[in-house]
Amino acid sequence: MLLLACLLAAGPLLAADSQLTDMALVKALRAGGFNIYFRHVSTDWSQSDDVREADDWRSCDPLRMRQLSPAGRATARAIGEAMRQLDIPVAEVLASPYCRTVETAELMGLGKVIESIQVMNMRSADYVGGRASVVASAQALLASAPGAAVNRVIVAHGNVAREATPAYPGEGEALVFEPDAAGGFVLRGRIAVGDWARLVKLTNG
Repeated sequence: MLLLACLLAAGPLLAADSQLTDMALVKALRAGGFNIYFRHVSTDWSQSDDVREADDWRSCDPLRMRQLSPAGRATARAIGEAMRQLDIPVAEVLASPYCRTVETAELMGLGKVIESIQVMNMRSADYVGGRASVVASAQALLASAPGAAVNRVIVAHGNVAREATPAYPGEGEALVFEPDAAGGFVLRGRIAVGDWARLVKLTNG
């Protein structure tokens, strides 16, 4: 009983992975019901974050916060276009309030972008209740169904995924999570930046 109580207190349980690839994954995404978690696209690593107080992360000044690279911006546009060509329905787009995550989501052009601290960068977690709070809120979001026949896009950070899920995505990579009946979620697929063009080509035969 003590073990069960500890597990329940830890938040949503992550079910065993059963991953889909290629056209099986595209077909599933077209049917909806998934949370598609993107790490922001590629950034300029010659820049660094300088968060000294709340909301500093919103700055799009490269002297204050790490920003997207030109290649990253082109990638975000290409991902959005590929998702439209693949007929993947998106009902909601959430993004961490960092400039680079919001910009990634906006450049994808999949709908109105809603800023959310549910997936706040772990390095700024102390401003929104602490690391455990961010992990719990991210897991709760991934365990929540986006609605019938639609998907939810979430654009956030690699360190959130590393702490809250079984996967650590590269810049621009998508992790596809499906909420389960037990109040948790399962990783159903991964889509690297270079996979999108290949998936479009597969669907066009």
